[in-house]
Amino acid sequence: MLQTAQKRDVFQAVADPTRREILKLLAEKELPISEISAHFPMSRTAVAKHLQVLAEAELVRGRKKGREKIYWLHPEPLTELREFYELFWSNKLSKHKYVLESDPDNEY
Repeated sequence: MLQTAQKRDVFQAVADPTRREILKLLAEKELPISEISAHFPMSRTAVAKHLQVLAEAELVRGRKKGREKIYWLHPEPLTELREFYELFWSNKLSKHKYVLESDPDNEY
C-alpha cells in the first residue's frame, strides 16, 4: 500500500533554525543539495531530511537535473506566517496605544 506524504504545518517547518537557514539560502537562488549541504556541519542525509520537511510544508520544491536534485523556494505558504504576525503585532500595538492613551498620568 502506498502512503501519501502528509502536509506539514508551516509553523512547525520553520521552527527549526537549520530549516530557516535553508530557506534563506534558497531565497537567493536555486541550489543543488550538495551546495546546500556545504553550508552546514551535518551530513547530506540530515540536510535532505530537513529539505523533506520543507517540501512537505510546500515551502520548497525540487527537480532532478542529472544526478543532482535542484531546490528552490516556494514562498506562498509563508503568507500564512506573515498574516499571523501582522495580526499579532497589530493587536499588541493597539493594546499598547489604548493603555498609553487611557493613562492620564502618562507623559509620552
